[in-house]
Amino acid sequence: MYMASLSAETIAIGAAAGACAMAWAVFILAPAWTSYGRLWERVAASFLTLFILATLLGIGVVVGLAIVWAFTSNA
Repeated sequence: MYMASLSAETIAIGAAAGACAMAWAVFILAPAWTSYGRLWERVAASFLTLFILATLLGIGVVVGLAIVWAFTSNA
């Protein structure tokens, strides 16, 4: 029943967010975790990958807003 109340845009945004989270985990978090042997080093490296994630999300938001602005300003 709950799926009927979700729009196509909501599903697409959720799928994109899931794909981005999976890509971050596979391509950034996993190599950082396996690069170190001690637990505290692994936890620290994993914490530092959150800064990379935040930067990538910030760049994505800025590019997205620039695209929206470009299309709406010409209309």
